[in-house]
Amino acid sequence: MRTYDITVTISPELPTWPGDPGVVLERVEKIEDGSNANVSRVDMGVHTGTHVDAPYHFLKEGISVDQINLDLLTGRAYVLHLPDVDVITAEVLESAHIPPRTRRVLFKTRNSDFWGQSEQDFRDDFVGISEDGAEYLVKRGVKLVGVDYLSVAPFKQSKPTHEKFLEASVVIVEGLNLSEVTQGRYTLYCLPLKLAQSDGAPARAILIGV
Repeated sequence: MRTYDITVTISPELPTWPGDPGVVLERVEKIEDGSNANVSRVDMGVHTGTHVDAPYHFLKEGISVDQINLDLLTGRAYVLHLPDVDVITAEVLESAHIPPRTRRVLFKTRNSDFWGQSEQDFRDDFVGISEDGAEYLVKRGVKLVGVDYLSVAPFKQSKPTHEKFLEASVVIVEGLNLSEVTQGRYTLYCLPLKLAQSDGAPARAILIGV
């Protein structure tokens, strides 16, 4: 078996969503300056890099990230490679042959190339899932959706897709790096930070080849 780290590295150079806080990562205590140990601080938004969206992100009465059932964030997952699409619609998904009874789907698109190129600027031409694509996945019984850029929805079309998923209690994982992963079945482990009453949290995510 092989372990794939599908988490992007958090650094001040990491692209963030327009209007969100940038990443500040600095040492506040330094051994070379006489301190007993190196100590660092981090300042960033909860939707930085690889992260989990809680229903509370878009739903006024939705649960927060610390209340998400971890059983949904761990288990069998299917990576679907869609290299030639600009929007993941219901029509695209109908012809994609997602295996029956799949409950977790991770979408590998041309977005993953952005991480491999170490781009520091936000890209608004990323691939996202349309509202009807989200509705299709909900009807299929999917319980977790992962995407390889900073939003599950196309740019400036965030609300309809997010609401379709979150109202159906579908867990959304954004900011995955699937550049080294091929299409197929894996075991997913994705653990967001347990931030009280937060609308999201950064996560460490890995895939185990099966």
